[in-house]
Amino acid sequence: MPKKRSGGGLSTTQQAAKFLGVSVLAGAVMAGIALPAAGALGLAAKGSVEGFDEIPANLKRPPLSQRTTILDAKGGQIATVYSRDRTVVDLKDISPYMQKAIIAIEDARFYQHGAIDLKGVLRALNRNAQSGGVAEGASTLTQQYVKNVFVEEAGDDPTKVAEATQQTLGRKIKELKFAIQVEEELGKKKILENYLNITFFGQQAYGVEAASQRYFSKSAKDLELQEAALLAGIVQSPSRYDPVNDEAEAIKRRNVVLQRMADLGDVSQEDADKAKEEPLGLKVSKPKNGCITAVKGGGFFCDYVRQVFLKDPVFGKTKEDRAKIWNQGGLTVRTTMDPQAQKSAQKSIKEHVYQKDEVATAATIVEPGTGKILAMGQSRPYGIDVKKNETTINLSVDQNMNGGAGYQPGSTFKPIVAAAALEDGMSPTQVYGSPYEMDYPSPVAACDGRTWNEKGVPVANENESEVGPYDMRDATAKSVNTYFVEMISDIGICPVTTMAKKMGVERADGGELAQAPSIALGTMEMSPLTMAAGYASFASRGMYCTPIAIESITQRAAGKTKSLEVPKSTCRRAMSETTADTINTLLQGVVEDGTGTEAGLGPSRPSAGKTGTTDERYAAWFVGYTPNMAGAVWVGDPKHERKMQNIRIGGVSHAKVFGGQVPGPIWRDMMSGALDGKDAPDFNIVHIPDGDKGRDRDEDDDEDNGNGDENGNGNGNNGGLIGGLTDGGVTGGADGGTFPSPSFSIPEGWWRGQTAGNGTGGRD
Repeated sequence: MPKKRSGGGLSTTQQAAKFLGVSVLAGAVMAGIALPAAGALGLAAKGSVEGFDEIPANLKRPPLSQRTTILDAKGGQIATVYSRDRTVVDLKDISPYMQKAIIAIEDARFYQHGAIDLKGVLRALNRNAQSGGVAEGASTLTQQYVKNVFVEEAGDDPTKVAEATQQTLGRKIKELKFAIQVEEELGKKKILENYLNITFFGQQAYGVEAASQRYFSKSAKDLELQEAALLAGIVQSPSRYDPVNDEAEAIKRRNVVLQRMADLGDVSQEDADKAKEEPLGLKVSKPKNGCITAVKGGGFFCDYVRQVFLKDPVFGKTKEDRAKIWNQGGLTVRTTMDPQAQKSAQKSIKEHVYQKDEVATAATIVEPGTGKILAMGQSRPYGIDVKKNETTINLSVDQNMNGGAGYQPGSTFKPIVAAAALEDGMSPTQVYGSPYEMDYPSPVAACDGRTWNEKGVPVANENESEVGPYDMRDATAKSVNTYFVEMISDIGICPVTTMAKKMGVERADGGELAQAPSIALGTMEMSPLTMAAGYASFASRGMYCTPIAIESITQRAAGKTKSLEVPKSTCRRAMSETTADTINTLLQGVVEDGTGTEAGLGPSRPSAGKTGTTDERYAAWFVGYTPNMAGAVWVGDPKHERKMQNIRIGGVSHAKVFGGQVPGPIWRDMMSGALDGKDAPDFNIVHIPDGDKGRDRDEDDDEDNGNGDENGNGNGNNGGLIGGLTDGGVTGGADGGTFPSPSFSIPEGWWRGQTAGNGTGGRD
């Protein structure tokens, strides 16, 4: 053990030895940066010993970022995403040619020296002094590995990357100290393995396995001599020696590597010369990264999974923590996406709404009782080419999950009103007068003891022939607006908004549901996923389960695989089984002889659902379900500019679009394919006797029964402008009609996303 002075410090001899060692380090540093060697030695004398001691003893080696694979529920690949396209492999799975080639060209004395190659330092110092610049570097493979660790730790932060690669004395000395540590801890073979897995080979390929796949479409263990030499040559300057963009320069560099291998005796001169004559032999695989590469139309499902990971606290306490894990990658994410359901959804969408159409459609399927999202698609593909009607906005989900601001669900909201009334004790035989046109009753009870109080606000049915009295069964089948307005006025607004929340039915923009009677007609913007999950509560006899998209996740890091915790669906009772069974009975009538007959799945497959068409036909819906699947289909203009009147959709012309006409058939075909080969269980149907209406419940009405008419009696959403709640209240709104004629000017698009007031927003 070295002797210390009485004061506890190093002896003069030890200090001199340490100073000499640090001076050598400084010389090594100067071999790699453009500063005079004499200056470096002087700098070392002034304080490098102390600075060297202050450098932390342990090099943090973060797990290498790798690609993440996203799978469907059956294990089929949907997409691969990555911050770094890398697949870590063991040294035994890397061609011996590749191992020899990288050592030959980057550090020929790798197995003879320690962390620092003194001969290399002296040679580089001499050449650099003669040239006046940096003609030759002296970094060993170990030092290069350490630098790459710094870059990996910096991630995608450009400032941190710059700091990790800057040509400064401090960084180089830090690099040298860590190189010494790495040599002691890992040994040569592990350093070589780590280096080949971490280094950048151009064309978005990190590590030799990704590079081998990128340039030759083969595994690194199968690389031949000339291929290995090409990849080894790229490392020094991936852009300059890029074989894809500069074949001549790449061949020249490859041949330099081959000759170096021959000079060192790694291969015979004959073999090297023969390899030099070979063409590059590229078989390039294009980079496949991100949800844009997803198959089966799964781009939006892929994006939703990513959003869940980055936002759910189960994956990390902070946004930064979650992003770090996601960017590190190495994940295998098995999702809930059912390949059969997804294929059927995309097929139906493609057949009914064209990518080039003025309007779009989005569809989602959810499994009742589990919350599993089985399918998610839309007519405008995932992509960035606006001219081709591509988009990265997921029209199926809420705004905070990279979705839009949502769309008024229209009359698809009415079953929620009915469920609230049934839970409140109302009989399904309840009869209301249901005139063709009426004013909203006033006042109407709202939450927190407040009341909605606005007189003289009209609401009308779709056609003048729709005149009551109606009971709940007829009113639901025919989608009679005035019936549901009388219903919400009778039970109050609060039970309806409370029921909606229990069913997970909330606004797409995250705002509160408006305390206005017009909510009965679907004036609050919502997403297809929200509506599908809400209706799944009916299918599962009153149990609402929060939507989930991830079944399991495993992470591969540091040679080990571990499972990550994933979000679980939370199920709760939203209504009694009796209420759910009653709604199922009512909505089965909609597809059997009501507004949704075009959506029916046939006598062998019990189904139920509701149509919806909103004010001025900006949106049309069909939301329906069987006992084992619930699905929502929306059709409309995401920008809320094109009214669906005199329009061509999917090659078919429509004077007016109704929920039963366009979304209904999309839903029918989507669900038919998704359910093919699966059980067809029955609903628990309840007997609902006719109400005392004083008229025949089978009296014919027009084909579609929606909200509003062509004379201005319809569903406005100019909410928050006129009238509203009293007693501390929330502003309501005025009737807008099918073509609103307010007494003052409203800027185009102003009301989008505002709190809806008392317009008459839903149809059919």
